[in-house]
Amino acid sequence: MTGPTRRKRMPRAQREQQMLEVAEAVFAERGFAAASMDEIAERVGVSKPMLYEYFNSKEGLLLACVAQARAELREVTERAVAGQTDAREALRSGLRAFFVFARERRQGWSLLRHELALIGTSASDALEDTRRQQTDLIAKLMAQYFDAGEAGHILLEATAELVVGACERLAIWCEQHDEVTPDLATDLAMEVLWTGLSLRAQ
Repeated sequence: MTGPTRRKRMPRAQREQQMLEVAEAVFAERGFAAASMDEIAERVGVSKPMLYEYFNSKEGLLLACVAQARAELREVTERAVAGQTDAREALRSGLRAFFVFARERRQGWSLLRHELALIGTSASDALEDTRRQQTDLIAKLMAQYFDAGEAGHILLEATAELVVGACERLAIWCEQHDEVTPDLATDLAMEVLWTGLSLRAQ
């Protein structure tokens, strides 16, 4: 007779990714305060001490989830605008990538937009870093296509903040309107934003 089959150990990177996916779902469902490491560990199928071994704390696990979502958002945005030679199409492509991310990665987007619930934690700073990442990307993109005049980088940074803030609110509104597709959200944003930006297009 043979003994019981030993379960194959999952590689660390694969196990960590599994933990992040489950944790992201729990944080999105329950919020940071109500989410428990016990529930996350149970859903993953590991012990709670193992969860702490990987991430040190619940806040550390949240930070890892935020970092992953932020990296994904940056990747899809940069890929969308790469190679664009027209200002309008570059902006449209970048905005559409953002709205697609918000629709298709709802749990990740949920983490990135719930900063009020995280004030007082280091995760709050991480969420602001995400916003800064997007404003920097937009400011650099606009610098390639728009004449900022004497105001220079101040105007570019202020405009980027306005674009990011407006699109964040629009994406939140879209969550309440499933009929508003990423393409329609992009059209709505462009209708408002491009009117002012086109005046400075080179």
